[in-house]
Amino acid sequence: MEKSLDLINTRIREGNARVVTADRVPGIVEELGIKGALEEVDVVTTGTFGAMCSSGAFMNFGHSDPPIRMERVWINDVEAYAGIAAVDAYIGATQKSETQGIKYGGAHVLEDLVSGNSVHLRAQSRGTDCYPRKTIEIDLLAEDLNQAVMVNPRNAYQRYMAAINTTERPLYTYMGTLLPNSGNVSYSGAGMLSPIPNDPEFRTIGSGVPIFLCGAEGMIIGEGTQASPGNGFGTLMTTGNLKDMSKDFLRAATFTGYGSTLYVGLGVPIPVIDEDILRRTAIRDEDIMTGIADYGVQGRDRPVIREVSYAELKSGMIDIGGEEVKTSSLSSYRKAKEVACELKSRIENGRMELSLPTRRINPAVIARPMRDTVHTPRVREIMNTKVVTIYEDEEISTAAKRLLRGETNHLPVLNREGKLVGIVTTFDVSKAVATTDKAKIVLDIMTKKVVTTSPGEAVDIAARKLEKHNISALPVIDSQGTLAGMLSAIDLGKLFEKRWKA
Repeated sequence: MEKSLDLINTRIREGNARVVTADRVPGIVEELGIKGALEEVDVVTTGTFGAMCSSGAFMNFGHSDPPIRMERVWINDVEAYAGIAAVDAYIGATQKSETQGIKYGGAHVLEDLVSGNSVHLRAQSRGTDCYPRKTIEIDLLAEDLNQAVMVNPRNAYQRYMAAINTTERPLYTYMGTLLPNSGNVSYSGAGMLSPIPNDPEFRTIGSGVPIFLCGAEGMIIGEGTQASPGNGFGTLMTTGNLKDMSKDFLRAATFTGYGSTLYVGLGVPIPVIDEDILRRTAIRDEDIMTGIADYGVQGRDRPVIREVSYAELKSGMIDIGGEEVKTSSLSSYRKAKEVACELKSRIENGRMELSLPTRRINPAVIARPMRDTVHTPRVREIMNTKVVTIYEDEEISTAAKRLLRGETNHLPVLNREGKLVGIVTTFDVSKAVATTDKAKIVLDIMTKKVVTTSPGEAVDIAARKLEKHNISALPVIDSQGTLAGMLSAIDLGKLFEKRWKA
């Protein structure tokens, strides 16, 4: 059975369209079955409200007298890109203030404009015959701008990788603050309410489709940058009139130690034109899987600790290696539901009709990493895989013998399960032998807080770790948490010597 878009739009105009939010669809399908639900549902509304760093706006300021060709532009001391035309600029959400640093950025400028606050424009130029003016400063409101058009290169991620931190120090990231020693898991996205999981084949989501964007009616331009729907990470490029937007659905934020971002409320209406569309909108949080990546690894390909469903993430607690770890969401499910409900109301009241994509998004696309033109050596290429180790409950005298026999200055210390729990050096052993303290076993003298590296980490980053912590070797831990090798200052010295000779 199929249902035409014309029929759905006719029902919208007549005020009798049957619209439901995405979180209600699974229950309706379970109760009525696919065929029965298709009779009952015309439109499914989705919603998400989260930090979308890849956001910003084009602005046209109008010509001054005498005119100026703006070559550099600042709005509230946040620099905007001016290499477009004489009085046009694009301000990005994550650009930081030159006076306030990361506490204030492009996102805050956008929120100020939407909130009705004035902003201070400052521009410079070298001056030309047709644009003689060289500087200008003026206070502006949103209504003073000819155009203020939000254009967001990458919004509405299909799903996000969750984040954890296995290192000994807190990490400040675009996924928020990650506590040390796997202290928390941070995630983002509305799960079953999010737009793309409800139409992963992009049959109704694509270029030209009207959407709810920050309180205004916006539009999908097409696939977003870095879109990778082929492996479950699709994105959307969106646009809308900033002047029509509401601060209820557009909020600036600053992540500690990272910088500014923009919280965007975005909803996509999905016309239920056939059973296949309805079946896909019946998705549940239990069906949406993602990985928990270790952000303690400073590389592009972070190891995945485990796979997890959005239902588990939303529960507030998940199991990792037998330990209960708290989860927290960067995005707001409550606001996402508010977006979906507001979009539902607008359609029911005939304020928004629907359309199918003028150009389909390819659901098989997979984003490619940056092509390296210069090879970056990785730890795995130079580490020593023949590692002499010792157990934490062995005697110190045994450690001394292994250090001598192994011709090494470092012994990784393992527990009886084979996990790294410390490191002991020739200095530690010599000190224990020379003193009359009660130390008998390796556990008594080892360093427990061990700085480590991973096989895929760039050697330059590993070298900085050695320098920062004033140490001479790093245990290499693989994605399974097991000891894969050792990287010493000597190994790095040999590599850098080759570079110097080359």
